[in-house]
Amino acid sequence: MAGLDLTGRTAIITGASRGIGLAAAQAIAAAGGNVVLTARRQESADAGADEVYGNAIGVAAHAVDEQAAQRCIDVTLERFGSVDILVNNAGTNPSYGPLIDQDHARFAKTFDVNLWAPILWTSLATRAWMSEHGGVVVNMASIGGMGFEANLGLYNASKAALIHLTKQLALELSPKVRVNAVAPGVARTKLAEALWKEQESQLNSATALARIGEPEDIGSAVAFLVSDAASWVTGETFVIDGGQRLGDAALFRASASVHA
Repeated sequence: MAGLDLTGRTAIITGASRGIGLAAAQAIAAAGGNVVLTARRQESADAGADEVYGNAIGVAAHAVDEQAAQRCIDVTLERFGSVDILVNNAGTNPSYGPLIDQDHARFAKTFDVNLWAPILWTSLATRAWMSEHGGVVVNMASIGGMGFEANLGLYNASKAALIHLTKQLALELSPKVRVNAVAPGVARTKLAEALWKEQESQLNSATALARIGEPEDIGSAVAFLVSDAASWVTGETFVIDGGQRLGDAALFRASASVHA
């Protein structure tokens, strides 16, 4: 599809040394785009870039470090001449348990990385390039931000806020900049490992499409959202969860078997 051709466009993906961020970088590069992958350490960013087939570089930049973020924007403009795409993928979850048991340090880290960083990077990219030339931003949310789960309240609250932020930015930056979010279900990532590693077979059985997600599932969706194929899409949150939000599919399969 011609609309998926990203030749000549440049993307910055935060937290892209592995997992969904790396998959998004690979998908954008496969569509012809230039990609800049960030990670906290330069060696990690370089290792991620080495796994991308195409024009890719790594830049060390902690997501909440404003000076490092600005340097990344500057390096991108010097190397490729534009910042057409921003994928705010960096995320963290240092907290687990009821909200009333969380301390301020865990709250601050969660919201700094998951909410403030997307505001920071979007602001810098907009001022440096997108406000004049146009662009696309994709925020990495989660289906957790659309419901309630035991022990994940703080993380999910940050993702719910990111979904709201996505809509706000879509209005504030229109019509030059499109802003959307992706909300993955449980996928095979390091961040989500505690949710699937010891119970993958049960999750597979409960999921309508009978498997947990792979980083490539989400990376492909990001590539679509930043392309011209999605040129009339903004302010939306694209759920990619294999049907996990539908409920326990195993119950429906059991019912169908009984009536067969």
